[in-house]
Amino acid sequence: MKKAMTVLALAAAALVAIGTAAQADQLDDIRKAKKIRIAVDLGVPPYGMTDEKLQPAGVDIETAKLLAKDWGVEFEHVPITGATRIPALQTGKADLVISTLSITPERAKVIDFSLGYAVLRTVIAAPKNVNVKSLADLDGKTVGTVRGTTHDTQLTKEGPKGMKLVRYEDDATEQQAFQSGQVDIFSTAEMLVPQIDKRAPNRQVEVKFVLDNFKLAVGVKKDEKRLLEEVNKWIAARLKDGTLNAIYKKQFGSDLPDMIVKQ
Repeated sequence: MKKAMTVLALAAAALVAIGTAAQADQLDDIRKAKKIRIAVDLGVPPYGMTDEKLQPAGVDIETAKLLAKDWGVEFEHVPITGATRIPALQTGKADLVISTLSITPERAKVIDFSLGYAVLRTVIAAPKNVNVKSLADLDGKTVGTVRGTTHDTQLTKEGPKGMKLVRYEDDATEQQAFQSGQVDIFSTAEMLVPQIDKRAPNRQVEVKFVLDNFKLAVGVKKDEKRLLEEVNKWIAARLKDGTLNAIYKKQFGSDLPDMIVKQ
């Protein structure tokens, strides 16, 4: 009888252990490690960049550091490019992605998204003497884009058949290609255009037309529901108290739009 009870007790203990393991998830891992690994691309100023001391800075870095501070854990920056944002989550290199990541149906199939914390406008830019006003005008033209971005996806789907799309691995490489004359027309984030013009004043680059406006959200590995819930609670609280708005306004000089504030 005692032996039978011992076996039953061991079986019950095993079931409890299995249940506990099943409940353990990425949020538990972060709390246990007392560290959160957040992926941010430093090639998209003023969202991600390096300051005069060559330290990570910008909207996304400030947002990531604030989240880590509020959660009482150490912040670890995971360097990435636009094309490696989602793989960083899928391969477990990062716990979260806060890196000009806009919400799209394609991305939502493989990762989960938080509430929006900022916005991004994508555009087509070119020198002043290049006459393009719409997607139709790109027919027969060579257009640069950054691999894996929303503007890459949009141009691939909606661009005219005669358009030649040249993909670069990150914004910095695309900018260098434009500055050296390898490409005249390119897609990018609107806030980068003045900086590109400053670096290549002889080319007189300007915005030709807007591709789209996007909510920027925090990327979370698929089905990490508790982690996603905590991120959403944090964003909602920091939007309500104006902290995320202050971070955005510091870089852009304007408030977050209603599409973010009134989610």
